[in-house]
Amino acid sequence: MKIDYLPDMYRDSYYPKHLVDAIKVQLERVEALLATGEKDIAIIQKQLDKVTEEINDIGFKMMDEGSELETVARDDIALTVEAILQAYHITIDVEEALRMRDF
Repeated sequence: MKIDYLPDMYRDSYYPKHLVDAIKVQLERVEALLATGEKDIAIIQKQLDKVTEEINDIGFKMMDEGSELETVARDDIALTVEAILQAYHITIDVEEALRMRDF
C-alpha cells in the first residue's frame, strides 16, 4: 500500500528533513506491523504508544534545531497515522492511537 507520509512536513523547510525522516521511520514501524496481518488492537496500540514516545523524543531534537512539532506537524502526523490505520482497516481512533503524544 502506498501511504503519503508527512506530506506537509516534507514540503515545509521549517522542519529539518532528517528529523522528518526519523518520524517517518517510526510511522513505518506501525505499517510494518500491520503488513504482517496483525489485527489485535492491544498489540497495535502498544506499537503506536512506543512509536509516539519515539516521536516525542524527536520533537526535542527539533527544538534543538529551531523547529518544533506544532500545529502543522501534529496534524500531519495524525493524518498519516489515520491513513495507515485506514489502509489496513484498523478501527482505532487517531486520538487514542496517539494518546502518548507530548506534541
